[in-house]
Amino acid sequence: MANISLSQILIQSSLPISQGAEAKVYKAQLTPNSPPILLKYRFQKNYRHPILDANLTRSRIAGEARALYKCLRSGVNVPGIRMVDVTEGVLGIEWIEGHSVRKLLPGCAEDDGSDYDNSDFALKEYSVSVDELMNLVGIEIAKMHRIDVIHGDLTTSNMMLRRPKSFTSFDPNDTTELILIDFGLSFQSTLVEDKAVDLYVLERAFSSTHPDSEPMFIKVLASYAETMRKDWPAIRQRLDDVRLRGRKRSMVG
Repeated sequence: MANISLSQILIQSSLPISQGAEAKVYKAQLTPNSPPILLKYRFQKNYRHPILDANLTRSRIAGEARALYKCLRSGVNVPGIRMVDVTEGVLGIEWIEGHSVRKLLPGCAEDDGSDYDNSDFALKEYSVSVDELMNLVGIEIAKMHRIDVIHGDLTTSNMMLRRPKSFTSFDPNDTTELILIDFGLSFQSTLVEDKAVDLYVLERAFSSTHPDSEPMFIKVLASYAETMRKDWPAIRQRLDDVRLRGRKRSMVG
């Protein structure tokens, strides 16, 4: 009988949450009395050569863990790291009690099985307005870009608000915090181009997911610009260039 790794034993005792093309996601506990964690398991891809697949899995798990660690060390709000097993392709991170921004904004609560019937009611639980939420989004992305971490997949699904009951702060005015999640496509870069593309990906996600989202994204950019300070003009210029290239590609098809 083949030996089963501790990571595989943990996976077998965990609750499946979702599955994508690259990974399966579980809710797990490291010990019976410990807080829940989120497990991301990059399973073997039979269509790839086993050695190539193993190398890619190790590289991607290690890269995601490094990005999270750099963010945590620099004060960017991301889930804490609970375990890393690059050999088995398993990353364990803090379980965030809350909702994705996608479910809290207009346009999606009624379409994706959310607990909420409307976003106004949803945001009241978190004691934030849409404008305040957009401000939080811009600040966290800017904090991430200031340490040269590029997310690679910025969407409103990859941002969460903590439930107020699970959040404590030294500032009594802070009722929640915004958490950036899913760094599976992240990388390190000092290039203005990469930061502009990160913003463009989010802008496209807003326009495709949330109706009449232009004012919301303007609020995101305003708080992003305020946080980036002197670095913003160059990124703004490159974002305009990226938008132009995107429109040209759309016209060509």
